[in-house]
Amino acid sequence: SLLFSDEGPADTAVLTRDQGLSYYRCMQTIRRMELKADQLYKQKIIRGFCHLYDGQEACAAGIEAGIERTDHVITAYRAHAFTYTRGVSVREILAELTGRQGGVAKGKGGSMHMYAPHFYGGNGIVGAQVPLGAGIALACQYQGNGQICVALYGDGAANQGQLFETYNMAALWKLPCVFVCENNRYGMGTSVERAAASTDYYKRGDFIPGLRVDGMDVLCVREATKFAADHCRSGKGPILMELQTYRYHGHSMSDPGVSYRTREEVQEVRSKNDPISLLKERMLSNNMASAEELKEIDGEIRKEVDDAAQFATSDPEPPLDDLCKYIYHNSPPVQVRGTNPWAKLQSVSSS
Repeated sequence: SLLFSDEGPADTAVLTRDQGLSYYRCMQTIRRMELKADQLYKQKIIRGFCHLYDGQEACAAGIEAGIERTDHVITAYRAHAFTYTRGVSVREILAELTGRQGGVAKGKGGSMHMYAPHFYGGNGIVGAQVPLGAGIALACQYQGNGQICVALYGDGAANQGQLFETYNMAALWKLPCVFVCENNRYGMGTSVERAAASTDYYKRGDFIPGLRVDGMDVLCVREATKFAADHCRSGKGPILMELQTYRYHGHSMSDPGVSYRTREEVQEVRSKNDPISLLKERMLSNNMASAEELKEIDGEIRKEVDDAAQFATSDPEPPLDDLCKYIYHNSPPVQVRGTNPWAKLQSVSSS
């Protein structure tokens, strides 16, 4: 679906064998990594907040395939997949989840606060990443570097006032920002129908053109993202995409995910509309890959994830001395008061 634009994304897409295998590997790695995180959480090795992405893999893989590595991405707290697509290894992600030194944020960020070049996290405050994304887009415009920013949020954050303030500024200043609503049908335990007077999230930008996209089809997401990115790069200002997707797990690990929806509903999406199965069937039916080949990739991914989990459970936790490191950038060491007046810690800057 398209909201006021002369033409939309391409209605046909070309998929090469190499691209297909690459998207399959990417989505399957995210799936395995999230299932491993679920396992480690249930063993109490991962603690605290943990929001899993399984079911939504086509969104991250498709967006990454539709933009450049030099473009910018910022998302909410369901961030493991984008951390991976932006170039961080499974090993560093799982070690961050377990709070170890070898984690991508040295064990200090955890599930919701992971970063990479041109990736601004994981943000724990609902909706807060959207105005930050517009700020990144403003920097792109100011520097005239031809780059864009993709700012992602969920259907739960879509009713936040700060989003509408951001839409207004982005439209006024024609910022190169792609606003992406990952609509997985439930904001925490509340269905979209109970939370939003209008569930046409792609129309909620009002004066910003919008696209509604099948978020379970990696090629649909890729083509829509390419179209949106071209729109922004050509100086036409922001654009909105609503990706219709689904999460298999609950909102977070503390939500069993079946009190507000039935097990049958989840099972139906898994059996009829799974993003990985859809790509797999498409490739097999077009003789682009053999079942044995895909099975071999699955084996390699399983080994990679198992090795990463082994590292994430054996790597040491950071020492207490590291707690106050990097509070300030480029400043002489300062003393930081600990949990009581007598506990003194040193803050050593990153320079």
